[in-house]
Amino acid sequence: MSEIKIVQNVLRHNDEIAEMNRRRLRDAGVFCIDLIGSPGCGKTSLLEATLRRLHGRINIGIVAGDLATDRDALRIQACGAKVVQINTGKGCHLDANQVRHALDEIDLDGLDLLIIENVGNLICPVGFDLGQDAKVGMFSVCGGDDKAAKHPHLVRAADLLLLNKIDLMKYVRFHPVTFREDVERLNPDVDVIELSVTEPRIDRWLDWLLNKTLEVPARTDTEAPEHTPFIQGGI
Repeated sequence: MSEIKIVQNVLRHNDEIAEMNRRRLRDAGVFCIDLIGSPGCGKTSLLEATLRRLHGRINIGIVAGDLATDRDALRIQACGAKVVQINTGKGCHLDANQVRHALDEIDLDGLDLLIIENVGNLICPVGFDLGQDAKVGMFSVCGGDDKAAKHPHLVRAADLLLLNKIDLMKYVRFHPVTFREDVERLNPDVDVIELSVTEPRIDRWLDWLLNKTLEVPARTDTEAPEHTPFIQGGI
């Protein structure tokens, strides 16, 4: 059997399980995000800030993917969220079957939103459907203004792009126009939200999350929770 045929079979099997995950999440009324970004771009810090700011508004669960250690999961757990850790060893991405097992450990009926923090990588995770409703790609100004052009597959696949650490723009060589032009060329319909987790300046991100959870059809067995719009300020 050729290598191409093997890869096709792996992806087909993954997609079948991903569709099972998607149906399961939709039946539970849960909106699911696959968050993809490089190591150090601020994914875990964003999740910490998000959990703190949305506490009491919506119920959020996290699946944390990492090669080794549970350090990210422990940071997220300290914010009061239900988190499931997946260690991939030498694997450079999460797959649908790993997520399927993680869903078994979460009370989906008690959630409004599930965020999958994928392994820090801008390449491998893009091609694997996990059963998510949206792919969110995350860049940081510290990574350089050429990252969108160098990782076109993520930009094209993303339903939303985040540009983090904008508070550091004056300290690094980053040209916003170059970044924006590359994104526009690759995916003219995608929205880009600029944010800073440390300040924090994440209001547009929070609004986007709340709006997406409101779009999910109500559960068939229980009433969907009422969500209040996000008001700028917070803790």
